[in-house]
Amino acid sequence: MNNYIKVTFTITPAEESISDVLAALLADVGFESFVPEETGLTAYAPKALFDSDAVAAVVENFPLDGFSIAYDAEEIEGEDWNAEWEKNYFQPIVLGEDCVIHSTFHTDVPSARYDILIDPKMAFGTGYHQTTCHMLRAILGEDMSGKSVLDMGCGTALLAILARKHGADRVVAIDIDEFAYENALENIVLNATPDIEVRLGGAESLREDDIFDYVIANINRNILLADMGAYAACMHSGSVLFVSGFYTEDMEVLKEEAARHGLRYETFAEDNRWAMMRFVKE
Repeated sequence: MNNYIKVTFTITPAEESISDVLAALLADVGFESFVPEETGLTAYAPKALFDSDAVAAVVENFPLDGFSIAYDAEEIEGEDWNAEWEKNYFQPIVLGEDCVIHSTFHTDVPSARYDILIDPKMAFGTGYHQTTCHMLRAILGEDMSGKSVLDMGCGTALLAILARKHGADRVVAIDIDEFAYENALENIVLNATPDIEVRLGGAESLREDDIFDYVIANINRNILLADMGAYAACMHSGSVLFVSGFYTEDMEVLKEEAARHGLRYETFAEDNRWAMMRFVKE
């Protein structure tokens, strides 16, 4: 059973920017999914990765003053994840007339060019978070017809599925979490995109003959820094890299690391300090 720990954080006074900082810190200690609340933040971590001491340290050493943070933790069964989202969080995501993202339990969903079904369970990536929205718009803004695409840290495989529907010829999706891997396979079936290849693992899952026109990585700052060289190694001259999952203040260090691997910075998008950057392989 892939059980998770649900931790409800109450922030006083509650501010969205504080919840964002807290989510970023929790991502570094094993948390995978985050939902902003009026009173703070709800965060989810796989039971196997949950470290109560690490959570206590995040709260005790929170880098901003003037706020108090209290929290309660409870275990939830993996099979209850859809019900949890249906009751509380996951609403259809609509990106104009281009894309609508919804689950099998949603009704009265508007029509769009790309209709994507996502049953998230415990895999991150429903389109709700700013970083995922950045990536969705980035994909829609590219001509991916006949291109090859790598989705690193694929979660639900939402981005991989959109890339395939948007014309990509070959799509590989990779995630290090076994439950995300299984969920990605399920969502690929739901969207009738069975030719997407899903791999369980991290950057070590990339093969010597893997070369992609596009690499998309919506993970977090530390993993992006550690794996930048692996991304560059599977790109040819002119390949495009989109990275997200970090704050605007992290952009400079990521630019420097990308430049070390022959990746030229081009542009960025930002929403409430959450950023995405576009690079091109020299």
